[in-house]
Amino acid sequence: MSYIIAAERQLLLSAELAAARTQTAFAEALERSATAFGFSHVAFLNAPLPDDSMMTPLLIQGSVPAQFVREFDRQQLVRRCQTLLRVRDSVMPHAWHLLEKDNEPEVELSRELQTLLINYNCPANVIVPINSADGQRLIFWFMGNRSSLSQSELNELSMIMLQALDAYSCLKRNDGSAPHTLSARELEVVRWTAQGKTSVEIGQILSLSDHTVNAYMTNAIKKLDCVNRTQLVAKAIRLKLIS
Repeated sequence: MSYIIAAERQLLLSAELAAARTQTAFAEALERSATAFGFSHVAFLNAPLPDDSMMTPLLIQGSVPAQFVREFDRQQLVRRCQTLLRVRDSVMPHAWHLLEKDNEPEVELSRELQTLLINYNCPANVIVPINSADGQRLIFWFMGNRSSLSQSELNELSMIMLQALDAYSCLKRNDGSAPHTLSARELEVVRWTAQGKTSVEIGQILSLSDHTVNAYMTNAIKKLDCVNRTQLVAKAIRLKLIS
């Protein structure tokens, strides 16, 4: 890719992130950034602490499949991925490719995590750690099936994520003044979803049809300005609506 094309891509993606005025718009802009670099998924999350074991409470935004997150959490892979734990002590991006033998990853990944990434067709990965103005440690994790990023692409992606952080910080400030109210029934549905229950199972527990459960879920997603169930659960935990 020529410098001009790369510069145009960085300008366009940064502008789209800066223009995001809602969590949904931010999520869409973040996903387009991932796609522009040939990745299938992106996760934006709080950097884990040594005591953390689950991805779900850390997840802020992203397009990672819900089943991937459930399997990740079932195996408690946060604790078993030294690379994730070490990003708190590094400002450098971490990139690896599981299928390119000429590009052995300088990261420590458990065999279980490697298998999970391969099963979801995501051998190429990049983690970009970043610090917010209030000292919060955050990471952007890109996953997909492409060749390893060049150094120039890695630099470009890191610069775009700085703009993503600015956009997120602006949304967070505005979000802080907005009420987050869920009905008692909506909270029940979100709590059971956080425990891995399906709509059918929740309906059986609460004596509701799965259609009604999905309606409560849709309302909760809209109220908290989320894009899917995984983000809803993560945001509800972060806002201390559920524990």
